[in-house]
This record gives sequence, structure tokens and C-alpha cells, in this order.
Amino acid sequence: MVEIAPSILSADFSRLGEEIQAVERGGASLLHVDVMDGRFVPNITVGLPVVRAISRATRLPIDAHLMIVEPGRYAEQFVKAGAKMVSIHVEADAHLHRTIAGIKSAGAQAGVAINPATPLSALDDALKFADYILLMSVNPGFGGQEFIDASPDKVRRLRAMIQERGLKTRIEIDGGIDLKNINEVVSAGAEIIVSGTAVFGSGNPEASVRDLQEATVQWV
Repeated sequence: MVEIAPSILSADFSRLGEEIQAVERGGASLLHVDVMDGRFVPNITVGLPVVRAISRATRLPIDAHLMIVEPGRYAEQFVKAGAKMVSIHVEADAHLHRTIAGIKSAGAQAGVAINPATPLSALDDALKFADYILLMSVNPGFGGQEFIDASPDKVRRLRAMIQERGLKTRIEIDGGIDLKNINEVVSAGAEIIVSGTAVFGSGNPEASVRDLQEATVQWV
């Protein structure tokens, strides 16, 4: 089943509760929260207090994407704040296995995120430990960026790696996903689709989530 995970990075924060309720009605499976520290990426967004507040305001599982340096210092705290999925960047953590183990022991699914120019070989030893891999289809740091055309091929190659090793690791993709390219990434093997601008920038988040989900119905 393909899951739609609206990214609140593109939501209207003055109406965040309403925006979340709208994507819930539209059939979203997850709520994606981009955590940026202004160091790993050139932007600062939200942290633990916001995740804690959102967890009290939604029935959707929170998918926290940590775009921060030293993610091992904070990953388990995001689980305690209410995140059910936490992903950390392979480029940012020198102790990836330890952080993944900590996320799992705290009770959440652990994901490994990888930037567009980082080769899949960087995942060789981490792949078997992760519950999911988050492929970035834009360079992380800002919403509203243009989809990188080479991303579906990277999804296909990652799907082949997973299948060759007999793993059940899921593939999440984030960046520039909309109705024009969602089927391309899903047909390549992506199972969790993060979408921000296409959902919250449309003026009707509820309908936009429903449209994205309906576009993938052939892959259910």
C-alpha cells in the first residue's frame, strides 16, 4: 500500500491544527515533520516542543525527519515527544548503528535518510538495520524545490538492493512530489510519499491528499 505523508513544512503554521485536520480527512497515513537546525541544512524549522504538541493534536503517526548534526543526541528524545518514525541522515551520523538501535529501543521505526548526491553504497552496512530508507529527491533544507529527475532511477536501484538482500526495508521519498511525478516514483518502488507544497500549497489540503492517493490506486 502506498502511503501519503503530508509535510507540515509547507503548512500554514497560524492554522496548523486546521491544516492537520484537513489532511486527516483526506486520508493521509502519516504526518511528516522536517526538523532542521541551520547547520546540517541552511534553515531552521521546528523541534521537540512542536512535535510534542502535534502528537496531542493528531491521530496520525508522526514521521520525524532529522536534518540536524549529531542526530544521535536527539533521536530518542523525538520518540519520547511522540514520533512513531524517526529518520537520520547517513551523512550526519558517524555512529549510525547506535542511533538506529536507540530509536528502535525507544519504540519507534528507524529510518536512514540519504541526500541526492550521496551514493547508495553509503547504505551498504546500514540497510539491514533500518526499517525504511528516506531518499531525498531535492536537496534538503527548503520546501517548494523542483524534483530531481534522476530520483526514480535511484529508487529502482535501491529497491533492487533491498530485494537482492531479502529485506523488508521500505522506501520513502521526499521532495517535489506532485501529481505529475507520483506514479513514476511509486512504479520505481517508493512506498511512502512525502509531499508538502502539492498538499498545503493547493488551497485545499484535504482534496490534494485524496488526489495523490487516488493517483496511486493501481499500485495498491
